[in-house]
Amino acid sequence: MEEELIAPCGMNCGLCIAYQFKDQDLNKKGFHKTYCQGCLPRGKNCTHLGDRCELLGKGKVRFCLECKTYPCNLLKALDKRYRTKYHMSMIENLNEIKEIGTEKFLEKDALKWTCTECGGTICCHNGLCLNCNIDTLLQNKKYRWNET
Repeated sequence: MEEELIAPCGMNCGLCIAYQFKDQDLNKKGFHKTYCQGCLPRGKNCTHLGDRCELLGKGKVRFCLECKTYPCNLLKALDKRYRTKYHMSMIENLNEIKEIGTEKFLEKDALKWTCTECGGTICCHNGLCLNCNIDTLLQNKKYRWNET
């Protein structure tokens, strides 16, 4: 996991399905998904909030936590959606980054999101390792987290 893949909003773009699809070039396996390089590598600062936040849109802060209104209502709404649908919290990510630093955060995130079967990265958007579980995704394109 790379530091430049942590977006200002706290999203680890390396866990995103659009990034993983690009990284593994999965459209060659029959998918039709838009690829993404990550927010910062694309120069977008933050795909989720950059068009609605002047500081992010202009790249004036590295992380939302540097803002005096952190966490703002936009970030709270995004965080709620990601906690509910995708089992990750951008606000928790940012708080950890503030507390332990980016390097240690990435080490913890790598452990949390590493597939125990193959060592690949689990996707935050569907809970699948796209190395081991690509057949599951091929069979059911609306696959979401398996709630037990």
